[in-house]
Amino acid sequence: MKFPKDTPVTEKKKNQLRTRIERLKINLSGITEGFVRSPGPGGQKVNKTSSTVMLACPAHDITVKWSTERSRAMNRFFALRELVDQVEEKISPQTSKRLKEREKMKSRKHQKRKKQRKKKEGTPEQGES
Repeated sequence: MKFPKDTPVTEKKKNQLRTRIERLKINLSGITEGFVRSPGPGGQKVNKTSSTVMLACPAHDITVKWSTERSRAMNRFFALRELVDQVEEKISPQTSKRLKEREKMKSRKHQKRKKQRKKKEGTPEQGES
């Protein structure tokens, strides 16, 4: 697989992805790429074009399938970005933004539950006087 150059994405985003690929030492030639028809509604256009992108990285045992956008080029870029995210989670979890976001969400959830329990304990039950 080659790096997607024809993607209608800003150069900044392309450069950020390239940098992450180099930092994680991901070999793009080891990634297999396939295109399949998109599932779901869309009518005649979806039935004729294969815009869903499937990327497989056997070295890390990761497969990504992306079909959010209508264009193959955009799906290719997003699938590669998702693959890099998953590889980063596996290789270096301490630098993974995704894991940091999950931890932040867990913390918020925990704080919210704690606050609700405290509020529930402070109010008298119905029927008690």
